[in-house]
Amino acid sequence: MRFAYADPPYPGVAHRYPEKTEVDHVELIARLIRDYPDGWALSTSSPSLRTLLPLCPPAVRVLAWVKPWANTRPSVPVSYAWEPIVLCGGRRGRLRPRGPGLYPPADWCLSMPTTGQRVLGAKPATVCAWLFACLGAQPGDDLDDLYPGSGAVGRAWEAYLAQRPLRLEPEPVTQLALEHAS
Repeated sequence: MRFAYADPPYPGVAHRYPEKTEVDHVELIARLIRDYPDGWALSTSSPSLRTLLPLCPPAVRVLAWVKPWANTRPSVPVSYAWEPIVLCGGRRGRLRPRGPGLYPPADWCLSMPTTGQRVLGAKPATVCAWLFACLGAQPGDDLDDLYPGSGAVGRAWEAYLAQRPLRLEPEPVTQLALEHAS
């Protein structure tokens, strides 16, 4: 399977990056839908969800990367201590546990943000591994990191495939529907 991960500058904050260029999220989401039918994920900010979700297919899920520590600003009364990741598609079936961790993964991940990175917004390896598990990624799959920035996602992908291979056992859709209905 071929997946994509997009972690572009979030809408309205491109001025914080060296390129200082806003990403066309309409085109980006259209590209993800068109070029990655197996599955994709898009990191964004919580204020951007209102704008971006209507551009996505109805079946997307919003995952939450929850940060136990977040910067506070005097002008912001409620800290931004989580980041949404829009997930579309992924491998279907029930994941069997192999190694530490429980599968299927939860729709949230608790992880400290990276610090001291040369690239603003670099994702920690724990968040990347959780995201790969949410996509159902396994050895033999491909991941296109559309905004490689620091290279952290690529390094996390290599580590994930090397250390945590997953086995997937497909189940009939009717059985899955029955389990979720109860």
